[in-house]
Amino acid sequence: MTLRTASAAEAAAGRFDALIDVRSPAEFAEDHLPGALNWPVLDDVQRRIVGTLYVQDSPLAARKVGAAMVARNIAAHVERWVQDKPREWQPLVYCWRGGQRSGSLAWFLDQIGFRTAKLQGGYKAFRALVRSELAELPARFTFTVLAGRTGSGKTRLLHALRAQGAQVLDLEAIACHRGSVLGGLPDRPQPSQKAFDTQLWHALHALDPGRPVFVESESKKVGALQLPDALVARMRETGQCLRVEMNDAARVQLLLEEYGFFANQAERFCELLDALVELQGKERVRRWQSMARAGQWPAVFDELMREHYDPLYERSMKRNFSGLDDARAVELADGGTAALSAAARALIAHGS
Repeated sequence: MTLRTASAAEAAAGRFDALIDVRSPAEFAEDHLPGALNWPVLDDVQRRIVGTLYVQDSPLAARKVGAAMVARNIAAHVERWVQDKPREWQPLVYCWRGGQRSGSLAWFLDQIGFRTAKLQGGYKAFRALVRSELAELPARFTFTVLAGRTGSGKTRLLHALRAQGAQVLDLEAIACHRGSVLGGLPDRPQPSQKAFDTQLWHALHALDPGRPVFVESESKKVGALQLPDALVARMRETGQCLRVEMNDAARVQLLLEEYGFFANQAERFCELLDALVELQGKERVRRWQSMARAGQWPAVFDELMREHYDPLYERSMKRNFSGLDDARAVELADGGTAALSAAARALIAHGS
């Protein structure tokens, strides 16, 4: 019996009851189709063993050992995950290229009686679809770009807008990074570039092109991750800009709230500041590091804000958003819920 195949576009359209990724856990962790389950037919260690045999002995030796491993793993998956599935269950199975690994599990599921499909071209074909669509999807949307100095509450305003029902594209949340040298999240590493692309692609597909999309101004990279050129260009060339403003004292307070975890990680903070030596010089950076070690957090954030981030922001925004000087200002008294909610309601009512 010939297995049914499905294209990457069909897989992305949600036409199947389950998406089953049979690649190793390490491959799955790097990236996978949104919502996919990982049923590895070879785990990471087994995959290395088979690969080593293939190179050092022969393809035949590798297939003999690999076949036994695959058979045992598939049996375990069937016993654990398949027993409660109804006859109408329709899974899609995929591996790297849509070859033997996905074919093995798909054959077993098909033989049981499930209407099983195999992803044509595997994850590689899905990855090509994501890359292609990220080059054209941004052109469908009208972006309203929240621009503002560090600590002015852009991200919090974005969250308030979402809570009020506005469409939001939160790039920093997808990237797990706040976008500066200090922007790494303490409890969440950044995803791989491939996983970031997939999550961004998924987020864009969930948006309505007929409604404006609020997004925070970003550089071409968020932490270590690269934004698609088409998205950056669309935000800068056609996006409506709003200048989010907050007084300096409130900005320092917001920074203390957002980056308060550094109070227990002063040495980590100082290590990150080393990246600023080339721009700010050793003497200034060493002073900031001494202040951090002494627990002078309001002072160090105030100086970092005024002496490093504000000048950097002004140069970047003038270069990338030519209409910023004429942009409408959004004044925030502070980073509290009341001020943010009121600003969000006003923006939505204004139609921005």
